[in-house]
Amino acid sequence: MSNAVDGVGAKAASTATLLCLLALIALCLSWELWFAPLRPGGSWLVLKALPLLAPLRGILGNRRYTYKWSTFLALAYFTEGVVRAVADHGTSRKLAMLELALSMAFYASAIAFVRLTRPSTPLMGKVSAEG
Repeated sequence: MSNAVDGVGAKAASTATLLCLLALIALCLSWELWFAPLRPGGSWLVLKALPLLAPLRGILGNRRYTYKWSTFLALAYFTEGVVRAVADHGTSRKLAMLELALSMAFYASAIAFVRLTRPSTPLMGKVSAEG
């Protein structure tokens, strides 16, 4: 089975999903190591970037199934963004809002890719005028 993406919309959705995933990985690493770690010098919370590595190969290979299940993963980062945007202050709050935006964009672009690449199915049970 070929994993080539046909159509401008599907290619754009694929590219947007990949960029959002890479940006989320970079954000998680930089947030907990340099910008606003829980403890000076970094924290173990940097490990939250690890689950984002799981869909990377499938996203790079344009595998529809990976796009489908990775949307559930995006919801975890959306939830963390909401909690930290409300609870944190200063730089951490701004980073949380960025995480919110990236996770929503990742979710929307992955859903768009799945919808734009769904296989066409023949009409089943076509009703004729004759009865």
